[in-house]
Amino acid sequence: MTTIDCNKEMKGYHADEVNLSNDDQTEMRNRRDSGRTRLKNGLAKAGHPLPKEFSSQGSYAMRTMVQDDACDYDIDDGVYFDKEDLKDANGNYLGAREARTRACNALKDDRLAYDAMVKTNCVRQQYPDGYHIDIPVYRTICTKDFWGNEVVEYELASGDDWVKSDARKVTRWYNDAVGSELKAGQSDTSQLRRITKLTKKMARSRVAWKKKTSSGICISKLVVDHFVARLGRDDDALRDTWKAIKAQLVFSQRIGHPVYADKNLAEEGDEGVIFFRDCLGEALETLKVLDEYDCTRKKAGDAWDKVFNTDYFSAQIAKDAAAAKSLLQPAAAAAAGLTFPSRPVVPNKSSGFA
Repeated sequence: MTTIDCNKEMKGYHADEVNLSNDDQTEMRNRRDSGRTRLKNGLAKAGHPLPKEFSSQGSYAMRTMVQDDACDYDIDDGVYFDKEDLKDANGNYLGAREARTRACNALKDDRLAYDAMVKTNCVRQQYPDGYHIDIPVYRTICTKDFWGNEVVEYELASGDDWVKSDARKVTRWYNDAVGSELKAGQSDTSQLRRITKLTKKMARSRVAWKKKTSSGICISKLVVDHFVARLGRDDDALRDTWKAIKAQLVFSQRIGHPVYADKNLAEEGDEGVIFFRDCLGEALETLKVLDEYDCTRKKAGDAWDKVFNTDYFSAQIAKDAAAAKSLLQPAAAAAAGLTFPSRPVVPNKSSGFA
């Protein structure tokens, strides 16, 4: 355990600079809900069947989104149709690209600054504030097994194909990893979730890093796999988790999918994973000052500042030092006002008991 305790500063940094504010969460939720309404209205206007359900996915659903100065937020909101409802005018099943195009057309609204776009795995709606909502299109297939029980499968419209997939399983995987604490919402009583977000924050702490580093789901998987809990010490938990991740990525950059055993999130030699590994290496090198015998709180704060590209830690440590100094001043002033006799004082009353 590191001698210099920066748990207070680390939790403060998470609360003030990493965790999304209530206002940001509310705005994103409102945008998401407006998009859902617009999609249903557009489909109804065109005479197409409505989706069976919507389901938020990714970091938004897992509550692992982090603050971004440029509002570069990615909200995933899957839309699920019954397979029988995705047909053309001739009764033929829609292809994957056709299904995304139908959803894209339904989202069109002249009041919006940007039109929705068909992407490889989703329909994307960009907003002027900087963030966007990705809408993956799924179809639900219901069949019967050998014993007559209903079996429900989900296929994602990916490229030109329908691929078996359901991102909600990834959300459930992360919820299970964090446990009941995550399900309480944004209270962040879970150290694992705080470490996940702090790691993502570091990975995107420089503008130039954002497009080079690994994806959020890869980082989340690495944190879950190599998490080192440290009761009451988020700073130590973060550093020790980073050490474990770095050691693994030196050995292999392959990252397995958290749900599908036959798939990988990243393969050997993945450039984004290698970049993230090297950033971790630089951060851990900077934090070696914490192990020096003469390390001070100022040195520790400066090191964490460099890691996260901020001045938060040193500012908080300086603020606490100034507050502690100010508490001593009244006592020192009181002591300075006291006078003491220069010779012994002879009592002016008789000795003995009264």
